[in-house]
Amino acid sequence: MSHRAGFVSIIGKPNAGKSTLMNQLVGEKMSIITPKAQTTRHRILGIVNDEDYQIVFSDTPGIIKPHYALHESMMHQVEGSIVDADLILLITDINEKHDENEVLEKLEGSLAPLVVLINKIDQSDEATVLQKVEYWKQKLNPKAVFAISALHMHDVKGFIDFIVENLPEHPPYYDKEALTDRNDRFFASEMIRAQIFKQYKKEIPYSTEVIVTAFQEGDTLHRISAEIIVERDSQKNILIGKNGEMLKIVGKYARLDMEEFFQRKIFLEMFVKVIPDWRSKKNYLKKFGYE
Repeated sequence: MSHRAGFVSIIGKPNAGKSTLMNQLVGEKMSIITPKAQTTRHRILGIVNDEDYQIVFSDTPGIIKPHYALHESMMHQVEGSIVDADLILLITDINEKHDENEVLEKLEGSLAPLVVLINKIDQSDEATVLQKVEYWKQKLNPKAVFAISALHMHDVKGFIDFIVENLPEHPPYYDKEALTDRNDRFFASEMIRAQIFKQYKKEIPYSTEVIVTAFQEGDTLHRISAEIIVERDSQKNILIGKNGEMLKIVGKYARLDMEEFFQRKIFLEMFVKVIPDWRSKKNYLKKFGYE
């Protein structure tokens, strides 16, 4: 039998369920998930391998109108994933009010086959689901429309089979043992950032970047050092908390996540650093891996 391989990009608005879907399809926690919008900042590849196929999924940042240079970089990553795609999965929340023009603008000119996924149907009723399916069929004339719950996706195999059928015949793009294109430092930084999203409110998560400055691997223990970047001294004070209590909470839960992910004991140390308006400065964005 011939081998199939290709790039499948998952796009949509913030909080539509893109990261949840990719983690389900890949079977690993590749992307961090929080209830807050705009959690995903990078294009993250998750690779599904079988003897006869290789699917390279791209989880992408939620499509927004840019307000910072950081947002512009995030949207460039979305655009790149659309250009590269052999198949595009547009994921939409069942509760959306059809105000997804910014998403549809990104798709203009794309020649890749399109599949619409109506997500979170566990929060809706049958009549609404049927109405949304018909709406998207009329609106985009996609290759297929699926009504799903990414959180409770039962027929993952059936969905994977559908994707494979719509990929070109091609040798694998990556080693068959690979699950992602990202290294361990990236996942360590994302686990810290996930805890910042979970533990803090308002602007703190969005004003924060995490850089792993040291990653020493051991047979039983990994030693990890990280810098948490914020934009203002007031944010630094909130992040650290009284007597360092808030930072300890972030460190504790991030360390537990890392121990589960890396299957090693983790020694984690974190420092907070202020870089004013880093989200608008292209030299820092490049340094932090956004350009």
